[in-house]
Amino acid sequence: MWAWLAGRVLRNRGGILIVVGLLTAFMGYEATKVQMNYKHGGLLPKSDPAYAEYEDFLNTFSADGNVIVVATQGKELYTPANFKQWYELGNDLKTIPGIDSVFSEANLFTLVRNDSLQKFDVKQLMTALPTTQAQMDSLKLQIDNLPFYKGLLYNDSTKASLMMLFVNAKLFDTDARVQVIDALEKRVNEFAATTGLPVHESGLPWVRVKNTQLIKGDMPRFMILSLAICALLLLLFFKSFRVMLICLAVVLMSVVWAFGCMGLFGFGVTVLMSVIAPLLIVVGVPNCVFLVNAYHHEYAHHGNKAKALQRMISRVGAASFMTNATTAAGFATFCVTYSDVLKQFGLIATIGIMVLWVFGLLLVPIIFSWMPAPKSRHLSHLERRWLDRAVETIVMLSKQHRTAIYITTFCVTMLAVFGMTKLKDESRIVDDLPADNPVITDLHFFEKNFNGVMPLEIVIDTEKKGGVLKDATLKRIDKLTDTLATYPEFSRPVSVIDAVKFTRQAFYGGDPERYGLLSSTDKRFMLPYLEHIGAGSSKGNAAMGKAFIDSTRSTTRLTVQMADVGTSRMDKILTKLRAQTDSIFPVDKYKVVFTGTSVVFLKGSSYLISNLITSLFWAIVIIVVLMALLFNSLRILIVALIPNMIPLIVTAGLMGFCTSRSNPVPCSCSASHWASRWIMPSTF
Repeated sequence: MWAWLAGRVLRNRGGILIVVGLLTAFMGYEATKVQMNYKHGGLLPKSDPAYAEYEDFLNTFSADGNVIVVATQGKELYTPANFKQWYELGNDLKTIPGIDSVFSEANLFTLVRNDSLQKFDVKQLMTALPTTQAQMDSLKLQIDNLPFYKGLLYNDSTKASLMMLFVNAKLFDTDARVQVIDALEKRVNEFAATTGLPVHESGLPWVRVKNTQLIKGDMPRFMILSLAICALLLLLFFKSFRVMLICLAVVLMSVVWAFGCMGLFGFGVTVLMSVIAPLLIVVGVPNCVFLVNAYHHEYAHHGNKAKALQRMISRVGAASFMTNATTAAGFATFCVTYSDVLKQFGLIATIGIMVLWVFGLLLVPIIFSWMPAPKSRHLSHLERRWLDRAVETIVMLSKQHRTAIYITTFCVTMLAVFGMTKLKDESRIVDDLPADNPVITDLHFFEKNFNGVMPLEIVIDTEKKGGVLKDATLKRIDKLTDTLATYPEFSRPVSVIDAVKFTRQAFYGGDPERYGLLSSTDKRFMLPYLEHIGAGSSKGNAAMGKAFIDSTRSTTRLTVQMADVGTSRMDKILTKLRAQTDSIFPVDKYKVVFTGTSVVFLKGSSYLISNLITSLFWAIVIIVVLMALLFNSLRILIVALIPNMIPLIVTAGLMGFCTSRSNPVPCSCSASHWASRWIMPSTF
């Protein structure tokens, strides 16, 4: 079969090159359509209940994690000049397309009792910018008298002030969001330069954009570095620019095909997809080395170029097929997972690796058939005495020191097994960013001053129309709010309770002492005013209500921001909080759901680990079956598996020891590299 294939390839060289060239040009065109994937997540399968709960939440309340926060710190902010700059910063940011609204101490709203219409009017707290320090102090006193904003927009103890930027969620799933972030960052830097105040930016949209920009910038860098290293090694080994260029051309064509397939399937570039190009380069170059080395070996043996090319295909074709097939099979196992991200990566990697094999078998012999015969200096790599001596030394050791080798291998393996016990399933939303990245620094600032910026939503369904505003429900929500306040990982919760307390304060002329739940006496006087919340004619009142309550007033949300504590800690927190919540809200009367981006990320990370284990299991099964069919020998199968299991165990052990250090290596990120050890061509 392989001899027949070799003859067909060499007899139809021109036609094959034309077909490959045209198809590659088409794939190159499709590759230009590939865009960055700006959507967050993708690890959580749609069949999971957490996914359905998150979708229900979005359908009811429309928004989650669409806030960018900008903060500064220092009492110098509360001077007329700097506060004016803070106010103008908010106004300028509001004009940037993609930023829907801005919320800060400089543009606060308050509720004013309107007795003629028996409702509350929403009015701006600051009607004119302060021009003197006395006016500034007076304004600050008015802000402090509104408990609704305390801990939400400012931190009295640390003198930190926060500006919330509500962004357009749909626009931030497109390339246009980069322009929004660039314009925002430029204007914020101008504020910092003018006032001399430090400025920090964060929020889920901000982290997503910065993370994607990092991936986008690293992709060409990784590709160029991998190409450069492979080119240097090829040049040193073969001492031929011609061989180097041919090998790199074949590999780059496979990269074009991989990205072309991404364009055809409509896949975007994710963290995993960003390693496709370097992966194909490091897998493809050894393929070409095997082929060229076989060609040179045959030519050196008999000096017949045509015969050498034919034997290169017939003798190396089967071996290279097995190495590429086992590699592709390993990646193909990702396609049986529940994660769309892993499925897409597995499919593209599988296609790219098999295209590599086809191109190597077709293009390398065809191109060399039109090239001059190799010169003696090109064949010098076949006689490297240092390499022969190294191989002879290894053979000698394996023959004469078997016992020592077995004992050493056993000890290393046992040590690695002990290291595996230290592995931790730990992930963070900002895992993909380096520790010294400004995004991490800013995130720590918000965690220190406002307890975090990662969104967590608690949806409370009373299953009764109007049940949210019932006394029993409000008291339970207030108790849950107090419970959340005991967790240092959570920011101050915002819910309908705060709206009710705010209206009570407004009803009594803005007295901060009146900020609290309604008593029975309050209700008799305030009932007409409360009827307008969430359904009144006033746009402000309606917006305030709809942010917390659905149209039937049977479901409400409690929004809290949390620190990026990692999946292990977060799982413990939510487990404990679930038990406390169930004790507050009877399960037979209320349905309480924890959702939001933080929960989706937690669930997705747990699926990532299970998916990687599943894919690793099936990779082992498939490769064992392929080897059994190929060699038809249990002895050879065992001999091949044991040396490849040990590196897997050692790698996992190293991960475990690294995890136990002060800066742990996240298991979820490293597990993919651990699993991929099974599917590298050098494995067999």
